[in-house]
Amino acid sequence: MADDKIPADIKKSNFEDALGELEEIVRDLESGSGDLDEAIKAYARGAHLKRHCENKLKDAQARIDKIVLGPDGDVDTESLDSE
Repeated sequence: MADDKIPADIKKSNFEDALGELEEIVRDLESGSGDLDEAIKAYARGAHLKRHCENKLKDAQARIDKIVLGPDGDVDTESLDSE
C-alpha cells in the first residue's frame, strides 16, 4: 500500500496524534455507536492512521539503526542516504 494514498491531514500529523485518533476510532467502533456508513468511514480512516503510524515507526527504526559507535566509543549517526 502506497504512502501517497494516505490523506494529507494524516500525513501531517505526528505519531502521537495519529495514534490517539486511531485509539478513539477503535473505541467508537467497539462501542457500536453511530450508523453503518459512519462506521465504514471511520474504519477506512483508521486504516490510513494505522499505516501512517507504521510508517512513522519504520522511519524511527531506520534512524535508530543508523546510530553507530565511533572508533573512540562516541555515539554518532550516519545519514540514511549513506548505504
